[in-house]
Amino acid sequence: MSGLSTRWRTRDQRSIALAFTVVLLVAVAHGLLFWPGILTWDAIRQYGQALSGRYDDWHPPAMSWLWRQFRVFGSGPAPMLVLQLALYWSGTALWLRATRRDHRRAALVIAVLALSPVMLVLIGTVLKDSLFAGALLLASGLIAAARPGERWGRSIAAIVLVAAATLRFNAVPACLPLLVLTAPAAWRRSLPRLAMTSVLAAIPLALALPLANAALHAERSGVELSLVIYDLGGIGRFSGAAMFPAVEVDDPVAVNAQCYTPVSWDRYAWWGADPCAIGFTTLRTPLRAGHGPYAWWAKAVLAHPLAYAEHRLAHFNSNTRFLVHDADLPGLSLASDPNPWGFTLAPNAARDAVATAAQALLRTPFGWPICWLALGVGLLVLRPAVRTLDPAAAMAWSAVLYGFSYLPLSVASEVRYHLWTIAAIGIAAALTLPRADVRALPRWRWVLAGVPLAVVVLGGVVARL
Repeated sequence: MSGLSTRWRTRDQRSIALAFTVVLLVAVAHGLLFWPGILTWDAIRQYGQALSGRYDDWHPPAMSWLWRQFRVFGSGPAPMLVLQLALYWSGTALWLRATRRDHRRAALVIAVLALSPVMLVLIGTVLKDSLFAGALLLASGLIAAARPGERWGRSIAAIVLVAAATLRFNAVPACLPLLVLTAPAAWRRSLPRLAMTSVLAAIPLALALPLANAALHAERSGVELSLVIYDLGGIGRFSGAAMFPAVEVDDPVAVNAQCYTPVSWDRYAWWGADPCAIGFTTLRTPLRAGHGPYAWWAKAVLAHPLAYAEHRLAHFNSNTRFLVHDADLPGLSLASDPNPWGFTLAPNAARDAVATAAQALLRTPFGWPICWLALGVGLLVLRPAVRTLDPAAAMAWSAVLYGFSYLPLSVASEVRYHLWTIAAIGIAAALTLPRADVRALPRWRWVLAGVPLAVVVLGGVVARL
């Protein structure tokens, strides 16, 4: 028996080594395809700060600081591209290891999802969203692959999650379910214990970004005004009232109506080709006068709650690509934007094919974040009676909470914001659905779980006709 056990263990180790070798080769091919990494306007600003060593808080200074340390490995986007690839593909490898023995169909689905053209393009683009998603994929993979009683993997996952919380202002809802899962099982055994553990876990996550900014002496950029200005503009658009502080323009209501769009706040910013006469530049000082920007925001919301709701729902509709026309929304960045250092991607027919496939995928339900959110809600409807692994439930909660956090907090409509939502719900579905006991669940629960996805797919298709 011991000889048989040894042979099985050796075969198991060989299969693991083969799988990791394949993933490594895929990661290398992915890197070569997008080398040295797509550099967008956001990353260009971050790289400039990485070179100077002086940071502001418009984009996460922690990422710029890390980029500065990585200059020892080379200049430009390449070091950050390598980091994103390492996080993304090591996380994928860990999930494949966790599912390969008992859930081979789930492993196949996870592999196909990882190779999705949209995923390949976004991970090939140097972005805080891609870095964030890669970090969470690694952390969740460590949790899923950890053996019972094994602490080192969960400990590393906890560190990665807190570090990831320095990358996005709305990171807490995404990181919290996973960080709770790194705690001992006894801490989650009852609802009161779970609630207390969640509160304790939320503290380091909530403090990570402000503490990182303070440690790096990041200058205040006024980034918080983008949300305030966009909400005031939306409330003014749907209420027909003047919501902004007085500025030197004729008929501010009419001007705002021309500037507002549910797609993004960009017309109110200073970087667009046709910036609005009422915007960040003209409003920065008056909004900070008196009781500050949040007082203006609260006063407007309380005065016109329905207009605020209309604006937020209209933007969330665009942000999640629901009842829209795809031509009205921004696509993926497929090449580096002009930059002072001349970093660009060499022509590559294979990459062009991946990019074409990714753009085509965005025009289908597989590229609509609203469909993934609806699927995630359905998984949570099934969760109470589905015998599934804790990581699957945590992934679903993480993705759904993070995705819906953009309902009140978003100012732009780009698929990159939902990279983690898509990846996490895809993995949760791969683990949950094959294990659901159809006979054990009442029919109404299956109907309730499937209705959200059916409604958004049908609605999205009809809206695009």
